[in-house]
Amino acid sequence: MHVSDNAQPPLVTVVMPVYNVEAYIEQAVNSVLSQTFTNYELLIIDDQSPDNAVALIEGVAAKDQRVRIIRQKNRGLAGARNTGIRQAQGKYIAFLDSDDFWDRNKLQKHVALFERRPNSGVTFSASMFVNEAGQALHRIQTPFIKQHYSAKNIFCRNPVGNGSAPVIRKSIFEQIAFKGANKYEQKVDYWQYFDESLRQSEDIDCWTRIALLSNAEFNLIDEPLTYYRLNNAGLSADVEAQFQTWLQFIEKIKNIAPEFAQKNSAAAKAFQCRYIARRCLSQAKGRDALKWSVAAIRHSPTALLEECRRSIATLMASFFFACLSESQQRRLIDLVI
Repeated sequence: MHVSDNAQPPLVTVVMPVYNVEAYIEQAVNSVLSQTFTNYELLIIDDQSPDNAVALIEGVAAKDQRVRIIRQKNRGLAGARNTGIRQAQGKYIAFLDSDDFWDRNKLQKHVALFERRPNSGVTFSASMFVNEAGQALHRIQTPFIKQHYSAKNIFCRNPVGNGSAPVIRKSIFEQIAFKGANKYEQKVDYWQYFDESLRQSEDIDCWTRIALLSNAEFNLIDEPLTYYRLNNAGLSADVEAQFQTWLQFIEKIKNIAPEFAQKNSAAAKAFQCRYIARRCLSQAKGRDALKWSVAAIRHSPTALLEECRRSIATLMASFFFACLSESQQRRLIDLVI
């Protein structure tokens, strides 16, 4: 049994929401247990998962005092993260979605960066895309801009990338908390950090509010310390729904910072459409990619010129892929994307 070395609270809390991830959860949990940095607690939030996922790791929780399973009625990803934040003892909170996993040095490098940069509120790493089997696709998600992240950059570009990449100073969440009704438990006066009304885009909503409402620095570790699993079932329908939810997030920002949103929304929409186009390309859906590439240009051609090479490459690849069969596209993906 692993027993804490002392009675002091853990420095890092790892929050892992669990819902219908039976095929992946052991890899996720093992990637935390194998960390070179060991002064952490792992909160596994069972969001009323319908499968056998939690049962698979109950034995781990029984043997390791750092691991705790917290069960709740289903409230979605944002609700599970909020539960973890409320229960966290650590000074820093790391998030790991239970279908992703980490490099064994991730927490060590994040803690070291916080110590070097005491004004850091959010540290985040680059991510390696992996397939459903956990095999690296050798495509890295890392931001074009490597430092000095403004609120505009966070809003328009989401340099953090995904919910398993950041480690966030716990005190930051008190600066962005808001009261919102919890329809799942009929609580009216209920503090939220991630917005539970958003079933998608809750990540970028949270990062943007941090950038707007706190003085936190965002700092990048430009190494793929997070392994981000791509699950592209029903991609065409999903990205359309994702974009509609993302537009809800835009409306929220208009209420928080109307002048900021008015000035930057067109650019944000352009970059979001380009991102969706590239996702479509990666799944050999050239016609869909072309549709989203054109939409990106319509929203703000000027913004896309900030990354002229990437924008032109996405548009040209979309035109080219749209003329090919799916099998032909799949043979070219690794060369183009």
